[in-house]
Amino acid sequence: MSTTPGTIQPANADRRVQPWSALACYLLLGTCFGFVLTKSEVLSWFRIQEMFRFDSPRMYEIIASAVVVAAASVAFIKRLRLKTASGDPITIPPKQLGHGVRYAVGGTIFGLGWALTGACPGPLFALVGNGVTVMIAAIASALVGTWLYGLLRPRLPH
Repeated sequence: MSTTPGTIQPANADRRVQPWSALACYLLLGTCFGFVLTKSEVLSWFRIQEMFRFDSPRMYEIIASAVVVAAASVAFIKRLRLKTASGDPITIPPKQLGHGVRYAVGGTIFGLGWALTGACPGPLFALVGNGVTVMIAAIASALVGTWLYGLLRPRLPH
């Protein structure tokens, strides 16, 4: 399996079978994540509108706290040299600088999708679980877009 610089590939990337205990753990963590998203109101279209209209700092504060938690978690993972559920070491390759245009275009596309759907990709499943079934179309679109990117990736400038 070949990889490009900057991609994360565990040592056993060709082994795709997960034990049932790991899948149950992922389901439990995903359910907890959906519960937190629901209770914090980050699923609310009105909260997202407030953010994009700069009417309230609430969403920006939540995003900033997520960045702090993620940075602390990565530092914790590196310090303890934690391993994946399958026993592989967790490695995070350094980012390559000089791809500003690529990140700007990707960020713009991501932001447009977020503004048009009223949801970032993380809470789409939680929205469906909360009865907003129209988000099934957004999930399907995200999957098609991911598949299309995978198909076109060799021909795209990286």
